[in-house]
Amino acid sequence: MSVQAPELLTLEEPGDLAVPGAPGVGSWRAAWRRLRRNPAAMVAAGVFALILFACYPGAPLWVHFVAHRGPDAQNIQGTIFSGGHRIPVIRNDGTPIGPGLRGQYLLGADANGRDLFVRILYGGRTSLTVGIASALLCTLLALLLALPAGYFGGVVDRSISRLLDLIWSFPVYLLAVALSASLVVGGLDLGPIHISSSSLLIPIFVIAVVFVPYMARPIRGEVLALRKREFVEAAIAHGAGPLRVMWKDIVPNVTATTLVLFTLIIANNILVEAALSFLGVGVSVLTPSWGNIIQEGYGTIVTAPWQTIAPGIAIMLTAISLNVLGDGLRDALDPHGLRRASR
Repeated sequence: MSVQAPELLTLEEPGDLAVPGAPGVGSWRAAWRRLRRNPAAMVAAGVFALILFACYPGAPLWVHFVAHRGPDAQNIQGTIFSGGHRIPVIRNDGTPIGPGLRGQYLLGADANGRDLFVRILYGGRTSLTVGIASALLCTLLALLLALPAGYFGGVVDRSISRLLDLIWSFPVYLLAVALSASLVVGGLDLGPIHISSSSLLIPIFVIAVVFVPYMARPIRGEVLALRKREFVEAAIAHGAGPLRVMWKDIVPNVTATTLVLFTLIIANNILVEAALSFLGVGVSVLTPSWGNIIQEGYGTIVTAPWQTIAPGIAIMLTAISLNVLGDGLRDALDPHGLRRASR
């Protein structure tokens, strides 16, 4: 799995040119106008915003006003009133009720009589939290590695590049499974800090580490190009130190690329989290996540396929919306790419 990095993002429209060294407000406004003119990107942004709303503020509201059952509330022996009849949640043959009922059990129940729609909402909380948090950590680590590598060059660049190549050489899922399996056994010890194996910090850390090269390498390439620009050399000539130059002059110029990569990385991280949880080395089985829900429903995929189809559709909608939004951001922030594509 790889993330295609956009080229050096610059803006080239009348009135949109900013002073070299830091993108101006006008440049971002021009990018926002181009993004608004992209209907696919705006629809994708709306879908992702709806998913966020449904999983975070919407989940407890649905439980309180409609479902009246939390994500872990089992109801194996219970019944539900529908169509003037009492219907058992788990039928005599062990098959749970399917989707189609109004209100409670909107998407049916799982093998333990839990409301599948409620579990998907709360599972989305977990998956989105892991995906967004790991993307933030991955972005931070990538910047911490890419900035000194591209700015200083020489031994620093070669050392950091070899480290990135080492991580890059492993397949993403193989490396993620290996790291997760080793950390799930005894947790993670960072000096006096101990992180338990059931903590969400474990999959967040693992997923962030395996995707660092996919963000650090393209950012490093941009830093290498920016390091030779006149405004950077002028700042150095005026006595600015390396940290000040990197923070004041280089970071603002790689913000657009970082934003696009961040959006795309979230989608990949959610997919990796689902795969790790399905294999039993991701989120704890006691915590609902989209991957765990698919793993739980895999055993009844023939008799109750909705248990795997429903969370799979949630993952698909989230990943597609983020990828389309990322492509829209890349087009809005890189008008050169639009012109090349139209030729």
